[in-house]
Amino acid sequence: MAHLLVRLFVLAAMAVPLHAEQNVSPGINRQYQDPSVAQWRGVFERDGREVWDRREDIVRRLRLQPGQQVADVGAGTGFFSAMIARGVGPAGVVYAIDIAANFVDASVQRARDLGLHNVRGVLNDQYGIGLPAASVDLVFTSDTYHHFEYPQSMLRSMHTALRPGGELVVIDFKRVPGLSNPWVLGHVRGGEDHVVAEVEAAGFTLSERQDFMDSQYFLRFRRD
Repeated sequence: MAHLLVRLFVLAAMAVPLHAEQNVSPGINRQYQDPSVAQWRGVFERDGREVWDRREDIVRRLRLQPGQQVADVGAGTGFFSAMIARGVGPAGVVYAIDIAANFVDASVQRARDLGLHNVRGVLNDQYGIGLPAASVDLVFTSDTYHHFEYPQSMLRSMHTALRPGGELVVIDFKRVPGLSNPWVLGHVRGGEDHVVAEVEAAGFTLSERQDFMDSQYFLRFRRD
């Protein structure tokens, strides 16, 4: 009987989900289950949205090098993926990563329509970016970090996918009570210092802060 109980305990332990992390933002990505690409282009690619208005500045500050392999996490409609693809040149690769298949397909097609054949689509989930170990030099994420429902798991996945010395760039909204607008305060779970603490706890070191945007921050981390 004792042996049977031990066996049942082991089987039960094996059945425990591998991802025990608590969801920090339940439901935040519900609208991306089957998104309309045309609709979201009107949201993501509009004048007045700071990352759209400053997209050239942002890509320039990534300091891309020919031949680099880059993960664009939360690629959305793919405008950054295409710009990064130009920056790394035909010898480089950009992985357009998103939890919505519509966005992944649209990102790859957008690049092809522009004559860029170095963008590869990756459909990921909320626990990781879907890339093998030591496969990229840079992970880039813009307006996406606050959408990570399981940030610890996502950061582990990014850390694993980066080569030694690789970098992670995070752009997201400044969240300052009393200064930020109500949408940011209600939608974004943590401010810049909170994000830095989470990312550094996952094995990264903050190497650069750039403050060239009004409502958003630009953080560069190095993989330890």
